[in-house]
Amino acid sequence: MYFPEQPNHLLNDTDFDSLRIHSLETFGTHDGPGIRMVVFVQGCQFRCLYCQNPDSIDVHGGSLVTIDELVTKALKQKSYFGKQGGVTVSGGEPLLQRSKLITFFDRLHEQGINTCLDSNGRVLDAQTKEVLYRTDLLLLDVKHINEEWHKKLTGLNNSITLKVAEYRESTGKPMWLRYVLVPGWTDQEEYLHEWAKHFSGYKTVERVEIIPFHQLGKHKWELLNMEYALADTASPTAETLEKVKAIFSLYLDNVKVK
Repeated sequence: MYFPEQPNHLLNDTDFDSLRIHSLETFGTHDGPGIRMVVFVQGCQFRCLYCQNPDSIDVHGGSLVTIDELVTKALKQKSYFGKQGGVTVSGGEPLLQRSKLITFFDRLHEQGINTCLDSNGRVLDAQTKEVLYRTDLLLLDVKHINEEWHKKLTGLNNSITLKVAEYRESTGKPMWLRYVLVPGWTDQEEYLHEWAKHFSGYKTVERVEIIPFHQLGKHKWELLNMEYALADTASPTAETLEKVKAIFSLYLDNVKVK
């Protein structure tokens, strides 16, 4: 299966009252603090070799769900959110639908529901800044600190992602950083130090999550008849994970292995 280069917005999507989504998770505990409703949106510009949802890449896939319906679903779960939980929009890449997220997050805030955005930070423009203003917590996936390796891993460079991190820092609003540890791809010690040093002066980074690579999405690549370059790549060992955690902890606080 071939996916053409994706734009910075969804093509031919004129329904401004709906989000194009891949799937919806209730009572999620892995995408932000507390118990959360997680909206996985459709469409992504990155081509991460380890993508566990390659079916979410195509901007023309998924289903349109109205913002009204999503808010109603969130309200039904609100009693379970408690003080920390809320709604997370993940992907795909949510910022491809940033104009709609402005409306969605405003509606959630009207109902007293916390908002969280899980993004690869590919887009930074006026609308992105509007979304980030309405985002209580940003989960920013920084795939690699080295531009060449980042491009090998995702197909694109990391410059805008780093600018998004810098912008978020300038606003003083909280951010968690995420790093997927892939043996042979993101475990080079020199770049681990460089990654952590880059963010060591940030005041808004409340948490750093190291996410071990796994093969749980392998079957989706096979079902889509897509070549999976990491089919023979093993998950990182416990020893490797602890080593990376120790390196990050030299520069950053509250480093966790997911």
